[in-house]
Order: sequence, then C-alpha cells, then structure tokens
Amino acid sequence: MRARSSFAHRYARRVTVDSSNSYARAGVDTAAGDLAVELMKSAVSATHGPEVLGGVGGFAGLFDASALRDYSHPLLATSTDGVGTKVAIAQALDKHDTIGQDLVGMVVDDIVVVGAKPLFMTDYIACGRVVPSRIAEIVGGIARACSDTGTALVGGETAEHPGLLGPDDYDVAGAAVGVVEASAVLGPDRVADGDTVVALASSGLHSNGFSLVRHILAERGIGYGDSSAELGGVVGEVLLEPTRLYTRALLDLLQRHPSAVHALSHITGGGIAANLARVLPAGAWVEVERSTWSPLDVFRVLADLSGASLESVESTWNLGIGMVAVVAPDAATEVIAGCAVHGIEAWIAGTVSTSARELAGFEQGAKGVDGGAVRLTGTYRS
Repeated sequence: MRARSSFAHRYARRVTVDSSNSYARAGVDTAAGDLAVELMKSAVSATHGPEVLGGVGGFAGLFDASALRDYSHPLLATSTDGVGTKVAIAQALDKHDTIGQDLVGMVVDDIVVVGAKPLFMTDYIACGRVVPSRIAEIVGGIARACSDTGTALVGGETAEHPGLLGPDDYDVAGAAVGVVEASAVLGPDRVADGDTVVALASSGLHSNGFSLVRHILAERGIGYGDSSAELGGVVGEVLLEPTRLYTRALLDLLQRHPSAVHALSHITGGGIAANLARVLPAGAWVEVERSTWSPLDVFRVLADLSGASLESVESTWNLGIGMVAVVAPDAATEVIAGCAVHGIEAWIAGTVSTSARELAGFEQGAKGVDGGAVRLTGTYRS
C-alpha cells in the first residue's frame, strides 16, 4: 500500500499525530500535510463558482451539472497529463510557483482542442516529503491558472512517498473535464481543402522535451543557476517560463466564429508536424512554411549547444508554435486579430490540400491516429 499524507490534499483536514505514531516513524508527516492544506485553501476556493458544492474538504469534489440541460446534446471531454521532467528544474532552483500553470496548460488546453469548455479539474502531487510552503506554491500556481482558464479546481491528492522519492522530489499530474455541444465538436471531419493553418506563438518550451534539455546542459556542464547572456538571464529561470494558456482566446474565437474554426491542435510531445497531422483527415496534407516565423532564442541556443540544427529537433520541441488552428480561409485574418486581443501572436503558416501527391518525407498521423500528412519546409526566419 502506498504511504500518503493524511491530509490527502482532497483538501480534507485530519487529526495530527505525534512522533510516536508508527506512520510518523515511517516518514509520513501528517502535521505538515494539515498545514499545507491551510496554506492552499484560499487559492483553491478562489476557483470555485456557484457550481462547486461543499467547498474545500470533501472526499470527492461536487460540481453542479444542471447547466448541461441547456445543451441539446452535451458531450463530456476529459484529459489527463503531467508536467514531465521540467519539475527537476523547479526542484533545482527551489522555485515552484510556475509548475502549476504548466500542468493546467497541458491538461485544460487539450480539452479545448475538441471545442469543449473546461468545467473542473483535479490534481495529484506525489512527493518524498511534504513541505507545506512548497505544496502550497505548487497548488497556488494550479489554482491561478485554473482561474485564468475558467476552470474550477475541485479537489486533489498529495501523497507522501518516503523511501520511493527523495525528500525534495515530487511529481505532479492532473485531470480535467469539459463539455461541448455534439454538433460543435472540432476535428478532421470539418477540415476542407483550402483551409488556412494559423499558428499561435508559444511562450517557450512549454512542458515538452525537457529530458533533452537537461541532457544538453549536463553534457556542457551548465548549471540551472548559471547566467547566460545568450538566453538573457538565469538558465533555469528562462527554462521555467510557464506554458502559455490558450483557453480564453480559443473559447472566445469559437464563440465569435463558431463555424470558421474547423480544428485545433495542441503542439505538445511529438512536435508541430505530428500533432497537426492528428487533426487532419486522411488524404489531406499541409506544408508548414518555416519562413513564417523565427524560433525563440531558447530553441536556438539549446540547438547550438547540442551541435544540432533546429530542423533536427522539430519532433521534440514546439520551436515557437504552441497551438495551431485550422480555419476557413476567409476567417484567417479575424482569427489572427482575435488572438492578438488576448496577447497571442498568430500568423498564417500553411494551407490544407487534398490533391494527390507523393507524401515521402511527410509526418503521417501520430499516436494511433490515421490522420493527414504534414511536413515543415523552407528555412526558418532569422
């Protein structure tokens, strides 16, 4: 049985035990768990609207779904994910207030890809030792990002695993649920010949490819606390730039242009080509033109340090595109302007075609999806 702190991060307060307790002797500090709950309560409660029942402290979160009656045919969308090895950098710098946004970005924006509005989210933190202020920082970041995306944080779990994880080690994961009208689901069946591919800028590496990042820095003997003129700051702090949240901007676009946005692709693990191919119908193809944008310095510096070209890491990093929208050609300008309102740079990066052609060199489908074909072409802008 896994050992877990008795506050259970279900935001439930339990009885504190003294050091003679066998659980305490095993390394599980329930008193620290209780304190962590108190520190996070206000941040979590701030994400709760009238739909959340029971507040903080239940064994399960309750969400009033009566609003779904307003839908003709509501479909629930769900997604789960983590932050990956980016947490190692947060641990090295003892900076934990941005990892939560990474988690929300990875989970909630996957829901929006199908056109769904996020409703609620739960989180899970596994750690070697509960440090109340650290747990509160992590959950505080999750809560702030949930507020930014209109998602209620209705519960979670913090598990203390002494002996399995080091005292300062932790990992985070989460799951979210959203809703979309069946007739409004986005996807390959809506994509047509001549549709425009609009790229939405990333804020940096987001939460993918950090195993490669850490390997490159280790090989070069570069520490996370080192300063880098090329990166414009402390290495670890630059790398911890949180994942951009696209939720509000995309939901706004879907409300304003419900028939113009045909598909969305969240550029996460696998890179631009593989993820875009997943939302194209079989037989469709896109050439994404590299000259339409200039990858951020963080990608160029890391590629240079590894002795690799930007092209060779396209299947690992997003290289500056965090989300892609496939839209009706006559709506592209409005979509780009709508993104700008939310502070997100966007641009036209390609066009969907269904004409017959040789697809050697194209990325075709990914993660079990028999989708379309995509390749990046040309040269990146300086």
